[in-house]
Amino acid sequence: MDTKKFYKDLLRLERPWKVERVEYSVEEQEVHVYLTDSGHKGYPCPECGRQCPVHDHQPERIWRHLATMQMSTLLHAPVPRIKCDECGVKVVNFPWSGKHSRFTLMFESWAVEVLKTCSKSDASDLLRTSWDEADGLMARAVRRGLARREEKVNEGIAIDETSSKRGHNYLTIVTSHDDGAVQFVAEGRKEDSLDEYYETLSEPQKKGIKAISMDMWLPYINSTKNHISDADNKIVFDKFHVMRLANESVDKVRRWEHGLLLADGDDTLKRTKYLWLYNPDNMSDDNRHTFRELRKLDLKVSRAWAIKESLRRLWKYKYIGAARNYFRRWYFWATHSRLQPVIKVAKTIKQHLENILLFCKYPVTNALGEAVNAKIQHVKRMARGFRNIQSFKYAIYFHCGKLDLEPL
Repeated sequence: MDTKKFYKDLLRLERPWKVERVEYSVEEQEVHVYLTDSGHKGYPCPECGRQCPVHDHQPERIWRHLATMQMSTLLHAPVPRIKCDECGVKVVNFPWSGKHSRFTLMFESWAVEVLKTCSKSDASDLLRTSWDEADGLMARAVRRGLARREEKVNEGIAIDETSSKRGHNYLTIVTSHDDGAVQFVAEGRKEDSLDEYYETLSEPQKKGIKAISMDMWLPYINSTKNHISDADNKIVFDKFHVMRLANESVDKVRRWEHGLLLADGDDTLKRTKYLWLYNPDNMSDDNRHTFRELRKLDLKVSRAWAIKESLRRLWKYKYIGAARNYFRRWYFWATHSRLQPVIKVAKTIKQHLENILLFCKYPVTNALGEAVNAKIQHVKRMARGFRNIQSFKYAIYFHCGKLDLEPL
């Protein structure tokens, strides 16, 4: 077999490139393919495309290619430089590799598929690379995907945060309701964190946004109002966040009442925390029976739970006027319950009511963002942590950005 022709065909080489020789070492488990060029007529300028004469050759460069059988394959080639009248002296583009890469395009394509399915540590073992090289391959793929992302209008976006590590360390995540892709990742959850996203948008993109789901976090609200026109009629406060506040008020009532009962030697509410937080439809038969018996007792937490559950009906209305009328009745009940945690939450909801009721017009929630967040946490667990924030951001874009990552 003519090994030079074999590798020339596999690498799809065209003039002026050709295979000069092939060497291999069974002991080292490596195949070395030496390439040479005959580009005496010059090469296209990598900047402007103009055909330019060869200026000189830099020392040999080595690229990692897909394995031949079980052996690592390495390409060796000189590095021609051209001299362009417009752009100056430039290194030519190589048909088998991307700019500044020490891996061939085919190897990077395979590496992307491996990185999609396992952690960087496992991927580096499978690819026979170092962890840093696997990290670099992921970063290159993300930068490539972001550069290819076309400008489009996202009519609905979800704004949420995720923890980057233990403690109060957060990333702001912007997800498109249109296709579920992460659009932007910023460090922190401050006003300027979200400002970074809005500043990347063109005016048509900003004007095209119709609904923005978020929790009632003031920095996000302020940033949105500063960048999006008529934001008051576009911000939809997430119903799951509102219900989480209501759930917290029920738990506060339970803890307070549990303390009062224990003082009298009554442990009725002992180990019942999650019974008041779970949806009864998701309870086991035993828990459902226990909960039914608890609700028959004259307990303040039972009243708080009933008020919380009735709030869910607010999002079943299709018309803002009808929803507002229902809220008035619910608000009167909640504020006359003599349960301070419930009263406090009711007043908080009333303060943000108009943007909660916009759900009738734009039925969007952060459920999509929460699903993305769950995937992000899975990626974080699989990686067992990240070296730095930038590495974590690349991983989020890689796994959740729905980017075109392929180098070919």
